Amino acid sequence: MKYITHLCRILVGGLFIFSGLIKLNDPLGFSYKLQEYFSEDVLNLPSLMPYALGFSVFVVVLEVVLGVFLLIGYKPKFTVWSLFAMIVFFTFLTFYAWYFDKVKDCGCFGDFLPMKPIESFIKDLILLALIIVLLIGLRHIKPLLGKFPTTILALLGFLGSLWFGYHVLMHLPTWDFRAYNVGANIEEGMETPEDAAKAVVEYAWKFNVNGEEKIITTNGSYPTVDGEYVGVETNIIDEGYDPPIKDFSIESDDEDLTEQFLNEENVIMIVSYSLETAETEGMHAIKAATDKAIKNGYTVIGLTASGADVKQKTNATYNLNFDWYLCDEKAIKTIVRANPGIVKLKKGTVTQKVHWNDIDDLELPVVERKPGRRLL
Repeated sequence: MKYITHLCRILVGGLFIFSGLIKLNDPLGFSYKLQEYFSEDVLNLPSLMPYALGFSVFVVVLEVVLGVFLLIGYKPKFTVWSLFAMIVFFTFLTFYAWYFDKVKDCGCFGDFLPMKPIESFIKDLILLALIIVLLIGLRHIKPLLGKFPTTILALLGFLGSLWFGYHVLMHLPTWDFRAYNVGANIEEGMETPEDAAKAVVEYAWKFNVNGEEKIITTNGSYPTVDGEYVGVETNIIDEGYDPPIKDFSIESDDEDLTEQFLNEENVIMIVSYSLETAETEGMHAIKAATDKAIKNGYTVIGLTASGADVKQKTNATYNLNFDWYLCDEKAIKTIVRANPGIVKLKKGTVTQKVHWNDIDDLELPVVERKPGRRLL
């Protein structure tokens, strides 16, 4: 039992630290996932949505800290019971998401390793079993070092987690696992290869035949049945190829300008999913940077999900010299974890991304403005 306990201790501690660090690298992304869980369509707890970021930071810091505590043997009883309570909570969420088909990706490992709800639920069941083993073998969990060194390590783990969370919130995630990472081409990310796997959908057709319900299953074709049609239900067997970039667009009131701007040589894209909640200091910071970019030959555009009135008001308030275009809010939140954030493009390829706190790091060498380029 002693050796089994130590093995479970390493597995559970290591996995909690790994999972926690992945989410702590992007606490804003995890907060968006929590907002999805809190929404009316899922847990119906919309009153908690404004506090999603606070919950996000608390949960991921706790996840990392408990993993560290377990590995070094700090306060074993408190640590193991806390892990048990956390995994019971996570198991409930993943079961709910899977059983009721409410959430497509649980967010357990962020964008690093997207998992379907059923996969997350099975993973949590395994972790639950391992933690139950730890509860049974609790007496075998001892501190690796003396009481004082163990306490110091526990404190360092806690402070280090807090610092890392604060750092990425004030800047950008240290590791970018999203489809808009530096080096990615947006247009290519939206394409579906010709040889890509197609979705496989099963259709269950219901008919009333001589007073009895009859179900005929096909791959989509309408069956020939001598009866009254009642309805049809679909079941996705295989989702097929899913492009990494979805719902991205650059639209004016009149037309879709996505292709035009993604073919531009030098574009600075200011990204704000909501101009109403954009940070004031950040909006002031982009004013000087965008003026310099325009002067140095760049095409500068804004991307937001806000309405026309808010766009006009924002430009008037901050004296901005570029136009805002429309894009899906979820897509904008995925592009850059800042409000506002700055993305530098060259023919649709992301060459640099910065948080408004780091706008001085934005590289803006003078470039040649091509003839016929739209001046903003």
